[in-house]
Amino acid sequence: MKLAKRLVLTTAALATAAAGTLLTTTVGHAAQAQSATAHVDAPATLKVPEGNRLTGVFDARGVQTYLCTDGAWKLLEPAATLSYKRDRAHRPVALHSRGPVWVSTVDGSAVNAAALVSSPKTGTIPELLLKATATRGAGVFADVSYIQRLNTSGGVAPTTACTGTDQVSVPYSATYAFYKPGK
Repeated sequence: MKLAKRLVLTTAALATAAAGTLLTTTVGHAAQAQSATAHVDAPATLKVPEGNRLTGVFDARGVQTYLCTDGAWKLLEPAATLSYKRDRAHRPVALHSRGPVWVSTVDGSAVNAAALVSSPKTGTIPELLLKATATRGAGVFADVSYIQRLNTSGGVAPTTACTGTDQVSVPYSATYAFYKPGK
């Protein structure tokens, strides 16, 4: 597929799209999140340490954007919208972008994280276990301790050569599971 035909989305474009569909209430969706978070399947290498509890499971759709650096594609940033796992309307409740950071479009809370463990998968970006490095706000992402990126599909950098400062955005999807310290 030619670069000109590839889907190019930016974090700003995703934010604009999500802003147009902000949820007006969080009470019903908080209950929905709790019912959707009983369990997630993850490889043993990506298990969250004991003492943490699952608090949210979200489907993500977006892109992995790559930049041509010294003739090779290097990850520049992800850009994705997250919706509750069981929300068939896929209403955005969070944005995921460079950092990596996840920001709630419902309550403004946010979590930054760093990858601890990567579990490669053929033909798609790897699954990850991430540890939170900072949180902000009092909402859904307050006090998050760990994040799992699971069920990945797509998002792999092109295998073709590149020149100059070309950019390409490759569609991907994943499930993100968020954990907080147990009480």
